[in-house]
Amino acid sequence: MVKAYLRYEPALTFGVIASPESNVVYDPSGRRLLAAALDRLAAWDIKRGLPSVSFAPSSSSPSLAVSCIASSHSAAVSSSIASGHADGSIRLWDAETGACEATLHGHRSAASALRFGPSGAVLASGSKDCDVILWDVVAQAGLFRLRGHRDQVTDLVFLDSGKKLMSCSKDKFIRVWDLETQHCLQIVGGHRSEIWSMDVDPSERFLVSGSADPELQVFRIRQSVEEGEDWSKWDVLKLFGEIPRQSKERVANVRFNRDGSLVVCQVAGKTADIYRVLDETEAARKAKRRVSRKKEKASAKSMIAEENGTIIDPLPVQNLQNPTVIVTDVFKLFQVLRASKKICSITFSPSNPPRGCLATLSLSLNNNMLETYSVDKEKVSKMYSVEMHGHRSDIRSVSLNSEDNLLMSTSHNAVKIWNPSTGECLRTIDSGYGLSSAFVGNRYALVGTKSGTLEIMDIASGSLTEAIEAHAGSIRSIVPIPDEDGTVGARGFVTGSADHDVKFWEYQLVQKSDNDSKQLTVTNVRTLKMTEDVLAVSISPEGKHIAVALLDCHVKVFHMDTLKPSLNLYGHKLPVLCMDISSDGALLVTGSADKNLKIWGMDFGDCHRSIFAHSDSVMDVKFVYRTHYMFSVGKDRTMKYWDADKFELLLTLEGHHAEVWCLTLSSRGDFVVTGSHDRSIRRWDRTEEQLFIEEEKEKRLEETFEADLENDNDYRYGQKDDAPDEGSVGVPGRKTKETVTSADAIMDALDTAEEELKRINQHKMEEQITAKAAKFQPNVIMQGHSPSDYVLNVVSSIRPNDLEQALLALPFSDALKLMSYLKEWSLVPSKVELVCRVCLVLLQTHHNQLTATPAARSLLTELKDILYCRVKECKDTIGFNLAAMDHIKVRGPFFSLKFELLDILVTSSADVCYVPMF
Repeated sequence: MVKAYLRYEPALTFGVIASPESNVVYDPSGRRLLAAALDRLAAWDIKRGLPSVSFAPSSSSPSLAVSCIASSHSAAVSSSIASGHADGSIRLWDAETGACEATLHGHRSAASALRFGPSGAVLASGSKDCDVILWDVVAQAGLFRLRGHRDQVTDLVFLDSGKKLMSCSKDKFIRVWDLETQHCLQIVGGHRSEIWSMDVDPSERFLVSGSADPELQVFRIRQSVEEGEDWSKWDVLKLFGEIPRQSKERVANVRFNRDGSLVVCQVAGKTADIYRVLDETEAARKAKRRVSRKKEKASAKSMIAEENGTIIDPLPVQNLQNPTVIVTDVFKLFQVLRASKKICSITFSPSNPPRGCLATLSLSLNNNMLETYSVDKEKVSKMYSVEMHGHRSDIRSVSLNSEDNLLMSTSHNAVKIWNPSTGECLRTIDSGYGLSSAFVGNRYALVGTKSGTLEIMDIASGSLTEAIEAHAGSIRSIVPIPDEDGTVGARGFVTGSADHDVKFWEYQLVQKSDNDSKQLTVTNVRTLKMTEDVLAVSISPEGKHIAVALLDCHVKVFHMDTLKPSLNLYGHKLPVLCMDISSDGALLVTGSADKNLKIWGMDFGDCHRSIFAHSDSVMDVKFVYRTHYMFSVGKDRTMKYWDADKFELLLTLEGHHAEVWCLTLSSRGDFVVTGSHDRSIRRWDRTEEQLFIEEEKEKRLEETFEADLENDNDYRYGQKDDAPDEGSVGVPGRKTKETVTSADAIMDALDTAEEELKRINQHKMEEQITAKAAKFQPNVIMQGHSPSDYVLNVVSSIRPNDLEQALLALPFSDALKLMSYLKEWSLVPSKVELVCRVCLVLLQTHHNQLTATPAARSLLTELKDILYCRVKECKDTIGFNLAAMDHIKVRGPFFSLKFELLDILVTSSADVCYVPMF
């Protein structure tokens, strides 16, 4: 009989406040700050320091890091938040519910820039694949792809009410695109290095772009220029001047505030320069002062020269009444914001600032923090910060208490106590660089630090009670000593250190004074000297043996009572970094930097099996209590579930975005907790769903095939990569697993419908020949639909974003079959748009073959007349409805009064009454 196992699935992720790879923006309401937390988003209430809404993908979706975020402040569409991910996909989210509305596939590599249009119905995305794609947010489909950049697209800006789009790239150019004609209007150079960011003020007077150059470049936009100035016919941007920067580091972000009076330039460091943008009156006044000061200096120099008998060239005559305004007259350095750590992203708040402040801006730091600052005339002051919900650096150890209701995690400067069920941070205690940890009951905790200090902490009070200089080197392991009755940690614990010592400790309760309560302390009772650095220590559950892993790749097993050698295990090619002993004491598993797991018998020290477990070093391994199942984690970012008796891999659990350092298991094995270099803590729960080894092997093979499909960049009908410099337009979507599945579904539906039509025709012929023909039995697969309706339902069920690529994958024979149904489908009013879209894609794809096929010519002629009439009817209906809505909007109070009178009359009278509405 095939053995079944229970599946583990991701349940909870916490500990990450803001990912350094993504930007931060405010949500459409302007009250909450959106920050990426690895593969999900969180909307933070900055004042309270709490997350209000979590935007998490479904558990079936792959764990893809968020690379950029955008939000729309228009209420026209529900999907007002967009996130770009590491695989190039874009997800649309509902701002209120946090639900994922759609996933758009188009880019071949990570999305690097997102920007909503002014109406919120159009989204522009840029990527590392050098392309810009325009998306229809309402239809959840791609519009077109803009090609032309030669390197990663870094920022996007809409102009002219969304009719134009500007994109900047690492190729040192800014491109201006006309979205109506889908054409590149202008290519702007001038930067000497990669352009990292740009932004336009709300009145669309200026565009500011930043790179690694020592100055910001400011461009004037055509709409704000008076007639008579020297402009090229097609130019939209014209260089206005350069603003010298304060920092020598490259620009990371450039953003205007809501009224355009301030612009912030954030560099790839700890500072951000805030510039004041003067209006036309103030700029003209400043220009006059500048010209007058210049004239005074020139006159003073000329007087000195006359006294010395020398002649200097006169200055050019300038009009003091209307002097020429230059860039330094408009942009003035206002304040410099200095943060405690490197700034990753910065954004202005779109809501009204507090009284006395000019603006409010928020920023994310690379140490997992969010901060909010207020900008006033005198200084930039910090208002709020979010830091309690995560560590400042990677998590090096995690441990659970005996009741599994408290979780402890250690980092380079703090210990945090969590509720593992909710992910809520209960305590934060300052400490040293913690490498190992353990609970003592439910009140105390032990932490072994990198400096060799053993710290004892009181969990209830959240304080450090004692710090003992236990070792001369870093403490790599803290292992409680189990009692004979199975009670863990009641007798004491063992520490292993890089100073070659394994020390045995006992607990003591000491009362320091009469008024103080008793506090826990520890005493060293025995020391086991080793010849090499101790990397890991493990004790058998019955407390009879202790295993010590050394830097020389050996594992030595000793008797606990006498400390005499029992076994010497060798075979690893690199040092053993972790190990564990099963609850029955029969097996010992070791994980090494050589990427292997070795399973040993504790009776004779024989190696049962050596398994190539991870693609990088194995960092931790643990047995599930009362089983021979085990979990291992490694630097390859995965956790794996094994059967140590059959030496089989059961599950590979992916989710972390960096090296996984540690793991801990609950006492019943119902959940696992892992800690990673990405600063996240993840909980994986055991479910009731069964898994089988053979099925999991098949799934892994399918995933390998799908990964090859995702990496396939051979687009049969797409544009070539060598696009011309002036820009070009391409197909927005890309080939994915979903598009291939959709194409297969269409082809299966066409074949099923064709067979059903043959059966129907054959049955009609039989009825004509014999009067008493058998009753026709329709195909059960079609669920009572006609062949045409069945194919229509299949095509309608395909997501709008996948439809185009699915149709591109159809061979010509199936495309011809599909076009034969379009005439009948066009009679359905709600499907006219779908019919037109299908017809357009098939015509563009198979134009040459269709025009050369005699059977298709008559079909195309009929479709031309029918679709033209049907589209005209839809257009008239939409125009009529828009006019009616405008009429209702103008006469809204009048209609509301009429409806109120109607409700009163109907409810007060039992007779049928007539109320004139117009």
